[in-house]
Amino acid sequence: MGQPFLERRDRKLDLAAHAAWLYYIAGNTQEEIAAKLNVSRQAAQRLVALAVSEKLIKFRLDHPLSECIALAESLRNKFGLSLCEVVPTDAGSGDTFNGIAVSAATHLEAYLIAKTPTILAFSSGRTLRAMVEQIPSMNQPQHKIVSIIGNMSHCGRAGHHEVVMHLSDRVGSQAYPVPTPVVATSIEERELLQTQRSFIAVKTLAEQAKATFVGISDIAWNAPLHQNGFINDDEVAELIELGAVGEIAGWAYDRYGVLVQEGTNNRVASVPLEQPACRLIIGVAGGVKKTEAILAALRGQLITGLITDEAAVQAILSKI
Repeated sequence: MGQPFLERRDRKLDLAAHAAWLYYIAGNTQEEIAAKLNVSRQAAQRLVALAVSEKLIKFRLDHPLSECIALAESLRNKFGLSLCEVVPTDAGSGDTFNGIAVSAATHLEAYLIAKTPTILAFSSGRTLRAMVEQIPSMNQPQHKIVSIIGNMSHCGRAGHHEVVMHLSDRVGSQAYPVPTPVVATSIEERELLQTQRSFIAVKTLAEQAKATFVGISDIAWNAPLHQNGFINDDEVAELIELGAVGEIAGWAYDRYGVLVQEGTNNRVASVPLEQPACRLIIGVAGGVKKTEAILAALRGQLITGLITDEAAVQAILSKI
């Protein structure tokens, strides 16, 4: 049953793509689409909806949003950023999660469609995973997709928002995950893990990346590191006591963007962060809740690019 089922699904996706083209590009009504595809009006409506849900179509806004551009320029000039993109905040819901993911995907896709072999590096997280969901399927085996962070707890529990393997499956590029937990159980274990040939190979590739996309998270109860089981209750409390306000790839830092010298940072088995960053490191994060973490990353020059939202930038500019 497998092959006929896949053929039927492919045929349905073909119809959905055709319906979406007629609707969004050619400007046909649903009645006109139904007539041209020889289906009912309800079926035509469902096909257009399927095209949207399967991400067969992309939304591009051709008119620049002047307020967002002005905010981006202010932040770019203040922190000397190589790249700064600001998306609108929905005043009704305050949710810009998808908008940030779409914007980040636009930048990522520009690297992925290149024919020249390219190394791209990533941390993990919900926003980066959503970014990957916006990338169309392609076959680009010449690229290397490299992780800078492990994706399991020290007891082997996998994280929910792995990026590298998922992106590699989507675009056919070579995948290089970090073969370690995010945080080791001891300094000795971390040192041993980081002497393994596989870790050194991934680290070397990450250091050659043309661009690195990283999530930025706050340090708090039920923040991603804690929620995913990478650090426990006592370790969260210790990091807060040490003044940590944010983390990138498991590395905790204080309000000035300086990496914390104690706590779990002694046992983080991720690829080390440059400080100051000398390459293109793009922070992908937004929301007022992450304001302090994003601002600290900018202060400490842990990132050289930022894709965020209006609310976060307005809050950042009000603090400096």
